[in-house]
Amino acid sequence: MNEESLASRRVHCPYCDAPFDLLVDASQGSHVTWEDCHVCCAPIQVRLEVDELDPEEGFSVILGRDDEVL
Repeated sequence: MNEESLASRRVHCPYCDAPFDLLVDASQGSHVTWEDCHVCCAPIQVRLEVDELDPEEGFSVILGRDDEVL
């Protein structure tokens, strides 16, 4: 993981709606990963979509429950 490319996004757990800061690494390109909620411990599916022309600023984070297809 390249620490210079880490960005923080304020997101909400799709289960308990608790807000938390999510660190994402846009240098890896678009990908899907998992993160556990720090409050309810539910598995959150994290989809990172990176704009190839502007990877540092042009990305979006989509969160879903473990049974959702993102």
